Amino acid sequence: MILKRIVFAVLLLAVFFTAKAQQDTTQQITQNKYNSLAQQQKPYVVLISLDGFRWDLAEKYQATNLLKIKQTGVFAEYMKPSYPSLTFPNHYTIATGMYPSHHGLVDNIFYDKAKDVTYKNSNKVTATDSSFYGGKPLWTLAEEQEMLSAVFYWPGSEASNNGVRPTYYYKYNEVTPVENRIETVKNWLQLPANRRPHFIALYFPHVDKAAHKFTADSEQAKEAVKTVDEAVGKLMDIAKETGLPVNFVVLSDHGMAAVDNINTIPLPKAIDKNQFTVPAGTSILHLYAKDKKYIKPTYRALKTEAQDYDVYLAKRVPKRWHYNKKNDAYSRIGDMILVPRLPKVFNITGIKPEIGQHGFDPANPVMHAIFYATGPNFKTNYQIDAFENVNVYPLIADILGLPYTHKIDGKLKVLAPTLK
Repeated sequence: MILKRIVFAVLLLAVFFTAKAQQDTTQQITQNKYNSLAQQQKPYVVLISLDGFRWDLAEKYQATNLLKIKQTGVFAEYMKPSYPSLTFPNHYTIATGMYPSHHGLVDNIFYDKAKDVTYKNSNKVTATDSSFYGGKPLWTLAEEQEMLSAVFYWPGSEASNNGVRPTYYYKYNEVTPVENRIETVKNWLQLPANRRPHFIALYFPHVDKAAHKFTADSEQAKEAVKTVDEAVGKLMDIAKETGLPVNFVVLSDHGMAAVDNINTIPLPKAIDKNQFTVPAGTSILHLYAKDKKYIKPTYRALKTEAQDYDVYLAKRVPKRWHYNKKNDAYSRIGDMILVPRLPKVFNITGIKPEIGQHGFDPANPVMHAIFYATGPNFKTNYQIDAFENVNVYPLIADILGLPYTHKIDGKLKVLAPTLK
């Protein structure tokens, strides 16, 4: 028995190290691209995402560096995520200034009828398929105007946008230490002026991972907050040492709620999977009808059956979510969506959900995100009211002096008062 356990443990370690070795940690660099002379005179923006960092956690866990920005830079009461308050849709909203229904990334997992393909953010094939990503992310906006960009993980950055990628970027992996990420940003800021990126985006998943597994009120979440806060402080120190005009925008994609992951909601009996495609989800379920004739009778049956969740036809989704059929630019939102009422969540896979979840109504305080900003272009000791995350894009574009003519949902007037 002991021998069997030893063999099993060795096999597990072998699998772990093999998987680790297979993750690509190499920096992807496009050669022969340079900042134009005009762009070399522009300021810099470092956009930092602290995934899952709920609006109240900086005060709750005394995040020293974020609280310092609050005192010396710009601070928002909170930033409202877009619906659904999930990681991939909201990161791409921040990057494009468009609601998920408009840029096409409507969920972490969704079905595209036209392609007959289910998009999954965990599937490298779909996650890097540029046809799923609409809009024009900030790194593309910069590159098209001869301003170099660099991205250390950001949903959508591994997919080309009209054939354009950041000059410097990394493929997402779980093994690169925080210190390596900080050192990479330092190296980017020390490059010659013609090769130095003026727009840098990087992503830290630590708070999200801890809060999913243990809730945002756990010791593990507290430690994760400390880890990312220290990283923010080190990055700001590095920028100061360079003497460059570097602006920092530190934000999150959503908050986190503690849910009832024991008494979950199974797939409702009214749903026949021979009639509907139903991708997995906990905070939202999309129902894609294989024939339109199934929609109305199933909707009526669901309305009768529904407990602990709400049922919406695509055309009747709450207007404030910008997520109804009229907004659905790529026809990727379900013909019906089911939305659980907190603390309830769906479980249609048989796999117990984690106790921390998000994706719920952005109006709910537990979904609210953070926004802090500091640097030579920002006012000092300035607080603003809550705002929607679509408005970050025009702010950063303005700081970098990057004009755009394509339509977005964000408005510069919302955050323009934060600038000097």
